[in-house]
Amino acid sequence: MAYQHHAEKESGSWRIGALRFFFLTLVVVIGVRLFVLQVVDAAWYRTWSKSQHEITEELVPTRGSIYVKDYGDDTEYAVATNESRAEVFANPSLIKEPVNTALAIAKILQLSGWDTYGQPKLVPVAPAPVVDPVTGVVTQPLAELIIEAEPTETEKLVARLSKTDDPYEPVARDVRQAQLDDILELKAVGIDYVLKDARTYPEKNFGGQVLGFLGQKDDGSRLGMYGLEGFWNDFLAGRVGSSYAQGDAGGHWTGVGTRKVTPAVDGGNLLLTIDRTVQYIACKMLREGVDRFQADSGALVILEPSTGRIITMCGAPDFDPNDYGNVKNAVDYNNQTIFEPYESGSVFKPLIMAAAVDQGVVGPGTLFNDTGEVKVDDYTIRNSDLKAHGMVTMTDVLDESLNTGMVWVMQKMGRDNMARYIEKFHFGALGGVELATEATGTIDALAESAEVYAATASFGQGITVTPLQLASAYGAIANGGTLMKPYVVDEVRYPDGTIDKHQPEKVEQVLSSATATTLGAMLVSVVENGHGKRAGVKGYYIAGKTGTAQVAGNGGYLQGVTNGTFAGFGPVNNPKFAMVIKLNNPKTVEWAESSAAPVFGQIAAFLLDYYDIAPTRSIE
Repeated sequence: MAYQHHAEKESGSWRIGALRFFFLTLVVVIGVRLFVLQVVDAAWYRTWSKSQHEITEELVPTRGSIYVKDYGDDTEYAVATNESRAEVFANPSLIKEPVNTALAIAKILQLSGWDTYGQPKLVPVAPAPVVDPVTGVVTQPLAELIIEAEPTETEKLVARLSKTDDPYEPVARDVRQAQLDDILELKAVGIDYVLKDARTYPEKNFGGQVLGFLGQKDDGSRLGMYGLEGFWNDFLAGRVGSSYAQGDAGGHWTGVGTRKVTPAVDGGNLLLTIDRTVQYIACKMLREGVDRFQADSGALVILEPSTGRIITMCGAPDFDPNDYGNVKNAVDYNNQTIFEPYESGSVFKPLIMAAAVDQGVVGPGTLFNDTGEVKVDDYTIRNSDLKAHGMVTMTDVLDESLNTGMVWVMQKMGRDNMARYIEKFHFGALGGVELATEATGTIDALAESAEVYAATASFGQGITVTPLQLASAYGAIANGGTLMKPYVVDEVRYPDGTIDKHQPEKVEQVLSSATATTLGAMLVSVVENGHGKRAGVKGYYIAGKTGTAQVAGNGGYLQGVTNGTFAGFGPVNNPKFAMVIKLNNPKTVEWAESSAAPVFGQIAAFLLDYYDIAPTRSIE
């Protein structure tokens, strides 16, 4: 019995000890948890508690618009603006007839397959050719019809609206008001919408490469990309505001708590120098030229020599900013007049000739004996026609576009002097135009020790320029030797009503007025007597120069691939425009005199008529 009593006593002590240990552990756990809640996670819980009683809202500003005008007309046309669009969504759990509802909406939105829903989608597929094992004759079996498995947009919508246990499904974004009105006429239960501002470009293919577009980042936010939308994004976007208030636990403002509003600041507006009519017609002529000569692409820039105002700027192919997502090649987003520098060829010759004339080294009548080739270092440089022209003047050198004559001119004035004038024309530097993706081009070859680099630069090879840089340089010749800074934004209009009107900006006096006049006359001769005849306009003196340049590739120039350029201005007595047109790899003709020159002449004739400039010579 004593043993049993002792065992019971030990058992009771063990249970009491275990119970004490349990409660002690529980106290420790609770203590640790309280420490975590009150100390370690205190800040998080304070923030969480505060958030349950806070109401915050982002106030989105209205993005600024971009406008253009016509010459002599104060009417402004929006080329980038905002339009109220609807985001339509559905609550499928409330929709009684999902198929009929989806089909009705699909018809309004013109979704693919709205008129063929329920029918087999048969598409022709050509079987593989069959080769007769005996005769070797190849035959092509008739095409077979198979059922296409890929669902149409209408079928996808039907599937979304048929999810009867789903409280939310998207229907369509960017729905225009007329389409929204038709959808609301259906009086379909379970269909609703919210209105949002959408970026729209009313003129569609009006200089997409100049405007750029409002794109979307990975996080869903909007960002201006390329062109004006990219360069001026912060100005156009404005500043986001916010609304803060204290509310109840349900997130509703009680009317007595703190309320603080930081208003959004709308974006500013831009008025461009682009002439709406000239942009339409001249760019249409560029596209027609690209098609006519089967060129890969083309670029056109027209500016006012006395101010630097850009009147027209476009590339071909261009794109519609409303539909930027369907551009086949992303390179089409880039403004071809500023983005891609190239070796311009003989259109560069008048600029080097101008430098030599300005230094008094040569004049229009200076004679040069052309033997058809010239040796520089270990290289032989020849004329493009492979001919020797004998005794010629400097005017003849430009008329006939003689490479040998330009090398002689470079050697007479010295490579350092030539390089100095190239820099004075601001090649190899940004022009400062208010557009994204402007390139500088490169004149690094001028720093090479071998003379052949300077020799080839004298006729536009080995250094790269943009069409806008060329237009500015020819504009300087047209403007009495004064280089003006090119610009495309005429007015910057701030949300508070302040307007900054752009003032023309002189960059540099590159040439004397006398030199500019002399070069103008020499370039008229190119159009009258040389390779530029097809750029002429009857009744007017037009100055200009052709350029047919090889295209550099990896390890050398590409065989049979050239760029055709024509640069010029007019009318010479009082220049209204300087223009550069470039055709990339035209395939139906070899020389710029037969491709770029006639397109230049066509556009020049239109401009002279548009500006109502009277002829200055008899029309034969």
